[in-house]
Amino acid sequence: MKKELTKPKFYFILGLCLMTHLLNAQVTINGTVIDDSNGEALIGASVFVAGGNSGTVTDVNGSFSLNVAALPVTLTISYTGYLSQKIEANSKEMGDIRLQSGLTIDEIVITGSRGKPRTILESPVPIDNINAADLLTSGQSSIDQIINYKVPSYNSTNQTISDATAHFDPSELRNLGPSRTLVLINGKRKNQSALVYVNDTPGKGEVGVDMKSIPTAAIERIEVLRDGAAAQYGSDAVAGVINVVLKERTSGEVNVGAGITTEGDGLTYEADINKGFKVGAGYLNLTGSYYHQDYTDRAGEPGADALFGVDGTNAWIQDNPDLGMIVGQPEYDKYSALANFGLPYSDNKGKFYLTGAYTYRDGKSFALYRAPYWITDDAGLLTPAGETYQGFQPTFETSINDITFTIGNQYNFNGWNTDISLTSGSNSVEYLIGNTINVSLLPNSPTEFDAGAYTFGNILGNIDVSKSFNDFTLSFGTEARQETFEVEAGQEESYVDGGAQSFPGLQPGNALEEDRTNVGVYAGLDWDVSQSFLIGGAVRYENYSDFGDNFSWKVNARQLFGDNKGAIRASVSTGFRAPSLHQIYLSNVQTLVSGGTVSNQGTFNNVSDVIRGLGVPQLDAETSFNITAGITLRVTEGFSVSADYYNIALDNRVLFTGEIGFDGDDMTDNDVEKILIANDVTSIKFFVNALDTRTQGFDLVADYQDIPLGDNSKMGAVLSLNINETEIDGTITAPGTIGAVGYDIFNRKEQSRVTTARPNFKSLLGLNFEFGSFNATLNNTYFGEVTWQHATDPNLDQTFGGKVVTDLILGYDITGNFSVHATVNNLFNVYPDEIDTGGDVVTDLGGRFRYPWEVNQFGFNGTIIRGGATLRF
Repeated sequence: MKKELTKPKFYFILGLCLMTHLLNAQVTINGTVIDDSNGEALIGASVFVAGGNSGTVTDVNGSFSLNVAALPVTLTISYTGYLSQKIEANSKEMGDIRLQSGLTIDEIVITGSRGKPRTILESPVPIDNINAADLLTSGQSSIDQIINYKVPSYNSTNQTISDATAHFDPSELRNLGPSRTLVLINGKRKNQSALVYVNDTPGKGEVGVDMKSIPTAAIERIEVLRDGAAAQYGSDAVAGVINVVLKERTSGEVNVGAGITTEGDGLTYEADINKGFKVGAGYLNLTGSYYHQDYTDRAGEPGADALFGVDGTNAWIQDNPDLGMIVGQPEYDKYSALANFGLPYSDNKGKFYLTGAYTYRDGKSFALYRAPYWITDDAGLLTPAGETYQGFQPTFETSINDITFTIGNQYNFNGWNTDISLTSGSNSVEYLIGNTINVSLLPNSPTEFDAGAYTFGNILGNIDVSKSFNDFTLSFGTEARQETFEVEAGQEESYVDGGAQSFPGLQPGNALEEDRTNVGVYAGLDWDVSQSFLIGGAVRYENYSDFGDNFSWKVNARQLFGDNKGAIRASVSTGFRAPSLHQIYLSNVQTLVSGGTVSNQGTFNNVSDVIRGLGVPQLDAETSFNITAGITLRVTEGFSVSADYYNIALDNRVLFTGEIGFDGDDMTDNDVEKILIANDVTSIKFFVNALDTRTQGFDLVADYQDIPLGDNSKMGAVLSLNINETEIDGTITAPGTIGAVGYDIFNRKEQSRVTTARPNFKSLLGLNFEFGSFNATLNNTYFGEVTWQHATDPNLDQTFGGKVVTDLILGYDITGNFSVHATVNNLFNVYPDEIDTGGDVVTDLGGRFRYPWEVNQFGFNGTIIRGGATLRF
C-alpha cells in the first residue's frame, strides 16, 4: 500500500494546533493495525478521532500511539484499498485492529487530486479502484486484461497477423485511442512503448503504454480516473488516467499456474514471487515473475484462394485447405523484476523512495503463408533435403525491453508537503524476420533477417507541493521532460531489392535519433466551502520544443447530501495531447494487402521533404473540451450506486491516413504517383492533423457487498456498464497537393476504426460468493456489437453482434497460508460472428480469416481452462 505520510488532514492540523492538543491530551491509546487476511502490519494507516482533528499514522510495525482528552472515544481507522472502521476505545490498549481488503465509496484514493487525497464519495470526479482481491477474482493474468474485464469503458484485445502490434495489444479508455490514456506508476508518468500501431487493427496510428511490462504480482491496486485530467497531469490525459499503485507490504507470496484452451493449443504457464522486507523504519518489496504463452490457431479453411485466383483443384490447397495459415494469439516468454523501496525519516516527516522495474519479452507471431503458387521457389533454403517445395510460413519475432526507474523524496516542511522525483523509462522492440527469404538474393538469401529496431525513452523531473489552509488546499508544481525516439536500420539483405518476404527491414533512410523537451507548470486550489460542498480548479501551462505551447484548465465541484449518503459531482475542463515523437518521425515500408493484391506500402514521416513537398503541415497538438457530471449514492452500508455522463470534443486529432496510391487513369504524372514510382511502393501513408471527433457516453456502477448467506457465508454483486458513441465532426480535408488531386485520405474503413471498431456498449455483472474456506466468482461480460465498414462500398459493411463471455473462478483455502484455484475463461466457448465477405476477397484475405480482425470485441480463443496455487508467508 502507498504510504500516505504527507497527505492526510491531520498533518496541517497538528502543525497549527500542536500546543492545544498537547495541553488537552490526558490519555494515550496504543494499538496495531493489521491486514485481516494475513495478519500483516499496515504501514501508514490513518487513525483519527471521529468528528475531531486529532490523529496519527501507524509505523513500520503497524503500531500507533494517540493522545486523547478522555475515554471512551470513537476512532476512525482507514487505509487506502481497505474498508475503514469506526471503533469505540474504552481502554488505553486497543490490541490488534484488523482491516479487510476492499474498496467502497468511503475509501481513500489518491488519483484525480494534486492536493489531499479524498474518498471515492468525496471525489468530484469518477474513479474506479481495482484492489488486490479484485486482481484475483478477475480471472485474468495481465494488467490490460484485468482492467478490460473490470472497467467497462476500457477495451483491450489480442491482435493477430499484425507484425509487432500482435505483441503489444492496443488498449484504450472510452474508445478514444491508446494515445489518450495517461498511465502512472505510483503517481509517476510511465513511458510509452516504442511502437506505433500501423497495421489494420483498433488503435491504428496510435502510441500507447506497454501494459504487459507491469508485473501483476507487484500491484497493490489500480486506480482508474474516468475524466480528462490534462490540467493536472499534462499531455495524454484526455480520456483519463490509470495509476498503478505498487505493494509496500512486508509479507511474501508465491503464485504458480497453467492453462490451455479446449482446442488443445495456447498453453500457458507462469510463476511469480513477491516478498517484502523491513528496512529500518521502511520497506523493500521485491517481485520476480515468469510467463509463457503458446500460440493459438483459428484460421479459416476456404479450400480455395480467392486472393490469388487459385481454385480448390490445386493439389497444394487440397492438402492445405487453411492455406497454411496460423491465425491467433502469438507465442512469447516474459520475464519481469521489480523493486519498490521506501524509508521514512525525521519522525515520519520525510520519506525517501525508489522504484525500479525491468521486463523482457521474447515473442513470435506469424505472417501470411507464402504458398507455392505465390513464391514459387526457395532454392532449397527452407525445404528439407529430399522433400518437395511446399511454400513457407514467415515469422515475425520480437525482443522487447521495458525499463522504469524512479527516485524521489517526500518531506513535510511545517505543513508544506513536498515531493521531488526523477524518473527514467525506456521501451525498445527489436525485429527478427524468420523462416523467410529475400527472393532477389536466391540462391544465397539468408533465411532470417535482422529487420531493425525502435526505441523510445524519456527522463522527467517532478516537483510537487501542496498545503492545506483551513478550508483551502493549494497545490502546485512543475515537470520537465526529455523524450527520445530512435530507429535502427536492419541488415542490408532485409530491405534490398524488395526485401525479406513478409516484412522488408528498416532502411538506412528510416534510421534516425530525434528528441524534444518540454516544461510544464501547474497549480490547483480546492475549497471546502462547507462540510458538504467542494469546489476546485486547476490550470497548467506546457511548452514543447517542437510544436509550441498549450494552456489547459479544469473546474470541478461536488455536493454531498443526505448526511453523506450521496454526492452530485461535475467537472469541465480543457486538455491536449502532444503528437508523439513516433508519429512525427516514423517511416517504413510494409507488405500489406490492398485492393486485392499484396504490395509494399510506404510510410513517410512528417518532416520528410516528400511529405512537406506535398503540402502536409507540421504536426500540432490535439485539443479537447471535456464535460462530466454524475451522482453517487450510498443506498445502504453495503450498497452503493454511481452514474456519470461525459462529453468529450477532440479537435485537430492526429490521424494515420489510408493508402494513397495511383489514381487509376492511364497517366502517372501527378506528384503522388511520381513519389510512388521513385520509391518503388504502391501507396504512401503519413500522419496529419485532420480529424475532429465528439465522444459522449454514460457509466454506471452498482456495487452490493457483504450480503449475508448464513454462518460464515456471504456474497457480493457488481453491475457496471458503459455506453459510448464517437462521431466524426465535419469533413476530413486532404492537405496541399493531395487534396488538389482529389485523394481521399481517410476512407470509410479508416473512419470506422475510430467510430465502431470497439463496442459502443459493454457491461459487466460479477457475482462473488464466500462459504467458509471456499469462494466462487462468476463474471459475465457483455461486449456490444462492432461494425466494419468497407472502404468504398456500404453494401459490404458488416456488423458483428454482441456476445456474453462468462468466466468462472473457484478457490479454496486449504490452510490460512495456502490456497488453490481453478478458472474457466469463456465458459460457454463463445466466438465472434464469422466474417461475411459479400464476395470481397480483401475482407477476409481470401478466406484466411474466419473471425474479424480489423474490428475486435474479445478475441477468438474460445474456452480456456486454468489452474493454480498460492502460498503466503
